[in-house]
Parts: sequence; structure tokens; C-alpha cells
Amino acid sequence: MSEKQQNQSHPTLDTPYHLKKTIVMVGMMGAGKTAVGRALAQRIGVPFLDSDAEIEAAARRTVPEIFERDGEPFFRSKETQVISRLLDTKRCVLSTGGGAFLAQENRENISESGVSVWLNADLDLLWQRVRHKDTRPLLRTADPRATLAEIYATRVPLYAMADVTVPSLPNLSIEEMVNRVIATLVADRPDVLELRDA
Repeated sequence: MSEKQQNQSHPTLDTPYHLKKTIVMVGMMGAGKTAVGRALAQRIGVPFLDSDAEIEAAARRTVPEIFERDGEPFFRSKETQVISRLLDTKRCVLSTGGGAFLAQENRENISESGVSVWLNADLDLLWQRVRHKDTRPLLRTADPRATLAEIYATRVPLYAMADVTVPSLPNLSIEEMVNRVIATLVADRPDVLELRDA
């Protein structure tokens, strides 16, 4: 099964939830955007999309290959185009790359057409999750933990602009994180996610 196929959730029809706007998962690499986003989409019965996977499919290259060949500015430009296109399609759960929410255009587009959900994980948890992976082009440095800490310090103030914040804690399972996201959205953003009458 290809990565793109793996990234497609199969919606269930008998869900008690009604999604009115696209839910966009934002946050640092390792925060759980893809895992939680995929499980969330399955739970509420909507498609799951991943902006990095969509970029890779369009470019026929991996994100690290795009970074190496074309550079980060080129990648960010394509990322904005892809996110805008996905926001214009049917409602879904959309996972974005860690740098996507840094661009003001992306933040505005997401808030206008959907809702941004920041999975807020601390630096130690993020490092535990990404330190053994070689698929993070920004961490291909002499001191990847220091690089991660620098990226974290720069990005957190921007992630804090998200419409909704859900803490990502090390002792929580993916399903427990999904429960937290759903509970927060149903309580605080009924314009996005609504619990149908039983």
C-alpha cells in the first residue's frame, strides 16, 4: 500500500458528528498531527488528507528531496498552493507540515475556510518522537536537538495563534487525544463540529 493510500481514511457513515468546516491540524513535527488527524477523521466519518503527502504526489518526490533539490522557499510556495486547494475541496481533516502555519497567508486561509487545531507538545516529547527518524530535512544538522529547540522557540508564538489549542501529552493514547480534540471543538466551536441529536 502506498503512503498516499495509507493517508486516506475510510469514512464511516453512522457517525454522531456533523462536520461543518475543515479541521486543520497544526503544530511541530512529532506533535501527532498525522496520527491524531487520521484517527479523528475516522471517528467523525470524513476524509483525511495530509498536505505533505499531497505535495509529494504532485511533485513525485519526497519532501526531503524537494528541500534538497529546490530549497525550502520553493517548498513553502507549493505548500501554500496545496493547502489553499485542499481547503476549497470538501470538508475533511487536514494535517499540515510543521512549517505551514508560519505563513500568514496559510493562517488566514485556514481560519477563513476551516479551523486550526494546535497540538501543543513540549520539546522533550517532540524530541523523543523525532530523534530516530531521518525524514525531517530541517533536522539534518550537526546538533539536531539544538536545532529542534531553536525551531520550537521560533514557532510556538505562531502556533499560539491557532483557533483551538489541545495539549499533546506523553501519557495520552491517540484515541484519548482524539477525544480531547472532539470535546474541545464540540464545546467551543459548534460552528465547526456539531454533535447530532440522538
